[in-house]
Amino acid sequence: MRKLIASTFVSIDGVMQAPGDPGEDPTGGFACGGWTYGYWDEVMGLSASGFDGRDRELVLGRRTYEIFEAHWPYQPADDPTARTLNAARKYVASRTLASLQWQNSVLIEGDAVKAIAGLKAQPGHDLQIIGSGELVQSLQAAALIDEYIVWVFPVLLGRGKRLFESSVKPQALRLVSTRASTTGVLMNTYVPEGEIQPGSLAQTDPSDKELKRRGTAG
Repeated sequence: MRKLIASTFVSIDGVMQAPGDPGEDPTGGFACGGWTYGYWDEVMGLSASGFDGRDRELVLGRRTYEIFEAHWPYQPADDPTARTLNAARKYVASRTLASLQWQNSVLIEGDAVKAIAGLKAQPGHDLQIIGSGELVQSLQAAALIDEYIVWVFPVLLGRGKRLFESSVKPQALRLVSTRASTTGVLMNTYVPEGEIQPGSLAQTDPSDKELKRRGTAG
């Protein structure tokens, strides 16, 4: 079974809406589009971080597909990110689109969660979601996401579409890698780690109690 990887940019307060351009997604009156501008450096090479579709097939929600379709096919032929995104097979979850114009795009019909579960069971490249917040939340609730690549930018936006809303299914994650850019962006990779294990900080480890007792006695 191939992996399903979710990749996105978020602010410190979890907003993922319109990271790349002021006009990218103004829905809901969002006026902070393009908030990643000014933070890019050589450390944040997209081709090395799984945001360019290299050796993967893409899974996109309608809004992200429309943003990408309006941009990437029109970039110079020698742009490496455009080249790999254009060439990658793209599965698009939408209830409203009747046809797709971007090359190598396939419309997911019917239940998107069920269809993507079926795609995971097929042989081939790993699947990668880029952006597509509503779709990520649906797939997270169905326990279909195997890895999260989350880049956290040092900005507070206050409002906008969030990577996870209040309907998210509680889940523990394990950090498997992290790197910081020179501009303060944290590039983190997480994998699911089962259910959250609640506890109380008042339950002190017995070894800690013994150390404290010896320190007091000494």
